Amino acid sequence: MTSIALTIAGSDSGGGAGIQADLKTFSALGVYGASVITALTAQNTKGVSAIHDAPADFVTAEIDAVFSDLTVNAVKIGMLSRTDIILAVAIGLQKWKPPFIVLDPVMVATSGDRLIREDASMAIVDELFPRVTVITPNLAEAATLLDRAPATNEAEMQNQGEALLKLGAQAVLMKGGHGTSDESVDLLITPSETKRYAARRINTKNTHGTGCTLSAAIAAGLAKGMTLPDAVATAKSYVTAALEASTTLHVGHGSGPVHHFHAFWK
Repeated sequence: MTSIALTIAGSDSGGGAGIQADLKTFSALGVYGASVITALTAQNTKGVSAIHDAPADFVTAEIDAVFSDLTVNAVKIGMLSRTDIILAVAIGLQKWKPPFIVLDPVMVATSGDRLIREDASMAIVDELFPRVTVITPNLAEAATLLDRAPATNEAEMQNQGEALLKLGAQAVLMKGGHGTSDESVDLLITPSETKRYAARRINTKNTHGTGCTLSAAIAAGLAKGMTLPDAVATAKSYVTAALEASTTLHVGHGSGPVHHFHAFWK
């Protein structure tokens, strides 16, 4: 059987994040990728200049078109900028019941541009948290969801991850990529245990799309039958290698993309 993963997210016209990053990641990891586009962004390595949201009923039509034909093994959810789109996605997931769902609560682009309306944040918590396998917030996203200051150490990451579990999440991957230590540490927190994933922090400005890529890589692993801890470990290794190879790409004049196809381009 062909492993299939679906990304439900926004399009990045610059190609480094969003739908484009997700599909590249799926392909690089040997998974067939399908997509439901929730928004178009006029975006490049320097920032986001415009956002055009898809109508909620069209998002529903996309979801139904994919699930009515393809056997989707895992779903990755990214940019959902409006409450009506969040509700459409939640209803679609309830209808089709995919076995694994990875939610990346995208709120701000690498450039600092906001990608979600303020009134939509709680809809993500209320409508999606109880339905997904794991959420993958970075430090700023976790802080926004909890209305707290961003975590500055692993103890605070653990505390905030546990708080997100209490909001309904089944598992939380607290991403430490925006930290300042020599290691980039992620914590996978479930009600029963915490697993620590550490990698050397890569000194590069080419970090555009790292969050999208990591969550898509986790979804790819789940689609191929991995356990969640193994999918996270594989995804972490893939993103680290993509960051290390990013300096071989010369794309744009701002925060460039990671190298999704580092294992194939010579």
